[in-house]
Amino acid sequence: MSKYTKSDILRMVEEEDVEFIRLQFTDMFGTLKNVAITSSQLEKALDNKCMFDGSSIEGFVRIEESDMYLYPDLDTFVIFPWRPQQGKVARLICDVYNTDGKPFEGDPRYVLKREIEKARQLGYEFNVGPECEFFLFHTDDESRPTTITHENASYFDLGPIDYGENARRDMVLTLEDMGFEIEASHHEVAPAQHEIDFKYDEALTTADNIMTFKLSVKTIAKRHGLHATFMPKPKEGVDGSGMHTNMSLYKDGVNVFYDAEDANGLSKEAYYFIGGLMKHIKAITAIANPLINSYKRLLPGYEAPVYIAWSAKNRSPLIRIPAAREDGTRVELRSPDPSCNPYLLLAVCLAAGLEGIKEKIMPPASVDCNMYTMSQEEMAEKGVEALPADLLSAIEELKKDKFIQEVLGSHVTEKFIESKTKEWESYISQVTAWELDTYLYRV
Repeated sequence: MSKYTKSDILRMVEEEDVEFIRLQFTDMFGTLKNVAITSSQLEKALDNKCMFDGSSIEGFVRIEESDMYLYPDLDTFVIFPWRPQQGKVARLICDVYNTDGKPFEGDPRYVLKREIEKARQLGYEFNVGPECEFFLFHTDDESRPTTITHENASYFDLGPIDYGENARRDMVLTLEDMGFEIEASHHEVAPAQHEIDFKYDEALTTADNIMTFKLSVKTIAKRHGLHATFMPKPKEGVDGSGMHTNMSLYKDGVNVFYDAEDANGLSKEAYYFIGGLMKHIKAITAIANPLINSYKRLLPGYEAPVYIAWSAKNRSPLIRIPAAREDGTRVELRSPDPSCNPYLLLAVCLAAGLEGIKEKIMPPASVDCNMYTMSQEEMAEKGVEALPADLLSAIEELKKDKFIQEVLGSHVTEKFIESKTKEWESYISQVTAWELDTYLYRV
């Protein structure tokens, strides 16, 4: 049921002295975009008559078919608390439509909505809770980001050791002003690394919230003279930033992943969902870890998952089942990082899990020992495979997985693979400082 009507939006804009409205949407690669309008143009926008040039957005359309429309989702209306209180700025998240009135197949939000509707037809609601990590670094004299930090805090440290405590507090207060329910915030393992967790919600709302979260964190960081980055591994030798993704399915208001009679407290649906994820995880990795840099995080020794396994008893495998049961029963996928497009990530995870349920795909036996200390021989003995080791390998897996391609749609699949292949080719053509330091004087 909708929270707001068109008249509600017009009334709030007038009552709250909102002068600018940002019509936001997300491109294929998880970058937030927007078209800004004044309040005088709001009624036109609410009538779905706001047009933009889709050919200017990477991965959208060619210049010959550039006209596209933004259809605002009225329930996403929020006023930015960091903007001036006179002539305020608000936003609406939009769906992208073609000129024929049909949803644009390359719109990541549409890709997720399509999978949510399939789940709804089976009687399921998909709920997701993300754990978003990020770094706070100093900027230089020209306000450009660096990777410099003067702190040496670690997990759960507090001020004055935690230099980012004040910025993180302001982020939490800002997010709460925007309607978020913040469950926890703390310093993470690496110096200058932080985590803020907000409450789970229905998948589309969660994906919207992730995009809003990243914008808010970056904005508040800048106000503190800092740069917030969601780059997975900005510094070598320390842990990278992940976005552990907690997922559950509900039917008639009941968490279907819970079964009190099972030794692990898990239902058959939960096991099948895990089985579906594990079947398609290699292709999903291209979506969950979409950067060259993503694979600098997925290395042994840094608490990030490397091997395809699951457990209800320890936190080292790719998929873990947190201890909470009954309504809190959930499947936690630990590989995604915060550079991913959340709409595409949740779409492929939901689709893979539902296929597991439909096809009754049981996962292999759980691996309940510390995977960080297992040898390659022990891995082979248990039949445990590794995630793709780099972006090219992940793209090759995506090329082989027709099911995940169908979830993404032909437009997204083609454009995504094309762009990421170019990114890889650009990367391997570089001569890096490491190569010069290692080889220049020796060869």
